[in-house]
Amino acid sequence: MSDIKNEILELVRKHHRERAQQEFVPGVSRILPSGATFDEDDRVALVEAAVDMRIAAGVSSQRFERGFARLLGVRKAHMTNSGSSANLLALSALKAAELGERRLRPGDEVVTVAAGFPTTVNPIVQNGLVPVFVDVELGTYNTTPERIREALSPKTRAIMIAHALGNPFAAEEVAELARENGLFLVEDNCDAVGSTYRGRPTGSFGDLSTASFYPAHHITTGEGGCVATRSPALARIVEQLRDWGRDCWCEPGEENTCLKRFEYQLGTLPHGYDHKYIFSHIGYNLKSTDLQAALGLNQLGKVHEFAEIRKRNWQRMREGLAAVSGLLLPSATPDSDPSWFGFVVTVRPDAPFTRRELGDFLESRHIGTRRFFGGNLTRHPAYRDTPHRVVGELTNSDIITEHTFWIGVYPSLTTEMIDYVVDSITGFAAGY
Repeated sequence: MSDIKNEILELVRKHHRERAQQEFVPGVSRILPSGATFDEDDRVALVEAAVDMRIAAGVSSQRFERGFARLLGVRKAHMTNSGSSANLLALSALKAAELGERRLRPGDEVVTVAAGFPTTVNPIVQNGLVPVFVDVELGTYNTTPERIREALSPKTRAIMIAHALGNPFAAEEVAELARENGLFLVEDNCDAVGSTYRGRPTGSFGDLSTASFYPAHHITTGEGGCVATRSPALARIVEQLRDWGRDCWCEPGEENTCLKRFEYQLGTLPHGYDHKYIFSHIGYNLKSTDLQAALGLNQLGKVHEFAEIRKRNWQRMREGLAAVSGLLLPSATPDSDPSWFGFVVTVRPDAPFTRRELGDFLESRHIGTRRFFGGNLTRHPAYRDTPHRVVGELTNSDIITEHTFWIGVYPSLTTEMIDYVVDSITGFAAGY
């Protein structure tokens, strides 16, 4: 390492230490609902990659993919430029001709939940499939295997649902339900990296699972995401779709990995057409970069540490708010150990105050709040003319739309901050 590069990186460390010395001032300092947690090694990793101009996917990306697959206990993981792209790739892969009769076709149904984030649902619509919406439980904010089973029809070919704000759904039972009925399961793990269900990591139950590394999530690469799978065949399709749809599997900057680059004959192309430019899928360019991966590699080693802090913050808030009337507080799904994304609060319809009043009060005290994503997605204008099916009443999804919000528990929040949030809510409720 050159002297100049060493000097740059030492200055980065000094810069981080100066920025880290910021005092929390109640009522003045902003308490965000989510955010990334960085140490000086994170900053150095990112800057070093930039200094070395590692601006495309490369060695760091490959190392991150291997490390993330090990974390989940699956065979393969492929980095993407976002969690939303990961969801798109995961579902799109299930339409591949290589899957034979199991492949999804336009008009097939995919069971999902009504209360969530659009990027779990949008790939269903974007692939010409039909979302089938089911309701969720209040408290856990997940759906149940029973609701999913009730939604099955002869057209159902897949299930695609997310773990709600880090709280796992009954992943083992849902995976078994999928197997019994010959369905694919896409496990949206974007909000739950580090969570477990019956001792297994979430993200290891589905045929495919996805993750997001946006700064709000459990670890971050800035923008970024991942698709993981136990299946080498599905992993190959995901890689092809992510990388323009090309048939070649050479890493960027490599060529002739297969040792027969000019010996292929595919489609109606002439024999010997350059394999780097043969396309077997209608794909995208959804790759990440080594800048992102360098940061992600450093963050990856802190997954369990971050999860423990999230759990501790969540538990402190849960205990502090236990006696507050008018609120429905969250609870973990039985047999799960969540790495909580946030702390969900539902203001009971019969409470003497409204969600809006409590939310406005918290915001006035510089405590950031967020809605439970889109609430009941079927009520949004984007889905007004979208073919879909609803099974059962979406009563709880509607309650979430009207009465639910969440606040932060991410690792950068200190005990003092958590206590300030608890005292604020407690004091507000005591005034009614």
